[in-house]
Amino acid sequence: MSTASLALRYALFAVIATVTNLGTQRIVLSFGDSGGVFAMAVAAGTLVGLVVKYVLDKRWIFFDQSTGVKAHSRKFALYTAMGLVTTCIFWGSETAFWLIWGTDLMRELGAILGLMVGYVTKYMLDRRFVFTDDRLQAEGT
Repeated sequence: MSTASLALRYALFAVIATVTNLGTQRIVLSFGDSGGVFAMAVAAGTLVGLVVKYVLDKRWIFFDQSTGVKAHSRKFALYTAMGLVTTCIFWGSETAFWLIWGTDLMRELGAILGLMVGYVTKYMLDRRFVFTDDRLQAEGT
């Protein structure tokens, strides 16, 4: 697969995960607008986006063929760990926009910008640390 095709596919999956993330947040935020509800919305959206992105990346970006609970548990744990740093980028950006402007539109803009930076960083980390066996096999080494 060409680099351009891979980048396009990765971008599409990032959009899908972003939409599911923000959609989940909107559902949770419909229960109130307190700081606690906001924190729950961000956490729930992040979890849903993480699972969606993992499933898509595993199969269609890194072409991971591993099966079984042990393999999935290990890779999902590593995938999640790599996401901790990038989640801080996302949460920090979203929260800063919310605190500065106090509107849902600006909160979502901050989330989108944070997710964009986070996803680029996450791809590099996942390629290097999570899906290493599959990449080496695909490259024939």
